[in-house]
Amino acid sequence: MNDPGGNTVRFLVIRMSSIGDIVLTTPVIRGLKQQVEHAQVHFLVKEAFYPVVRANPYIDRIHIFRGNLGDTIRELRKEQFDYIIDLHHNIRSSLIKKCLRLMHFSFRKLNFRKWLLVRFKINTLPQLHIVDRYLETVRLFDVKNDGEGLDYFIPPEDELDRSAFPEPFRKGYVLMVAGAAHATKKLTAEQMAEIICRMNLPVVLAGGPAEEEEAKLIQSLCPGIDVWNTCGEFNINRSASLVRQSSVVITPDTGLMHVAAAFRKPVISVWGNTVPEFGMTPYMPHPASTIFEVKGLSCRPCSKIGYDRCPKKHFHCILKQPLNDITDQAVRLFQKYRYQL
Repeated sequence: MNDPGGNTVRFLVIRMSSIGDIVLTTPVIRGLKQQVEHAQVHFLVKEAFYPVVRANPYIDRIHIFRGNLGDTIRELRKEQFDYIIDLHHNIRSSLIKKCLRLMHFSFRKLNFRKWLLVRFKINTLPQLHIVDRYLETVRLFDVKNDGEGLDYFIPPEDELDRSAFPEPFRKGYVLMVAGAAHATKKLTAEQMAEIICRMNLPVVLAGGPAEEEEAKLIQSLCPGIDVWNTCGEFNINRSASLVRQSSVVITPDTGLMHVAAAFRKPVISVWGNTVPEFGMTPYMPHPASTIFEVKGLSCRPCSKIGYDRCPKKHFHCILKQPLNDITDQAVRLFQKYRYQL
């Protein structure tokens, strides 16, 4: 569906949240811009997640959803788009499509199949990563997977100067993601501290303001070890800079996991109540990346997202994680990739 007449083809791509999901859409954005002749790509995102895409060179204009759908629709009508690519596919994006009355292509979320896996442990999901499913949404435009993986572009003013880091972290560090949207997706503070103490390597704790207190607890459980708590200290782009400059990343199934994959970092991903079968593992990460999960639990996955606490009250998906193996893998990767950015 490339335009043979040389006229601009104007796309509106919708993916309003979250950090991880937005990063996972970047191959679609790049594919439209690079592979569709005369393409102009606009992107609609919630205000809180605007920093994730604001430096993306493949986006011609970013539209920010600030909570008023009517205002957003009026703004979008002025642009005279040719096509809508709806990678969010929720009530808001459906209303936008209905009001703009344009040809649209929508991502298939497969919620019923996910429900089958969660409720009855019947897996009928396609054996495709969500990135490849996003790309299927634009297949009629002859957009192909270019094999370049995910993108994350850090604005120059948010790039951290490694020489200004505390001295123990200037020659490499393990970045440990301390937070996740739901507690059942991540290691406990005590487990993270145990890994840090066993590694005895410089560790940067990354997360938002919600993780500040837990990160302080982790620090207190690791006396004599270099632990830099950056939770709540940096915005998302500066946290991404910490990821980019790390030697290895230990992370739950969360947004910074996908940021790490975009920078081709060796990723050690720890999976709790969610499962890789949902199709959201690190996409085309460093080849030394490893997934840790407790297999064989009849209760897993208990949700496609997560909970504040284990519904079964035993929390086996996290408490049975092989901490020694995670530690050994992190040490091996750090020793091998310490000086590679």
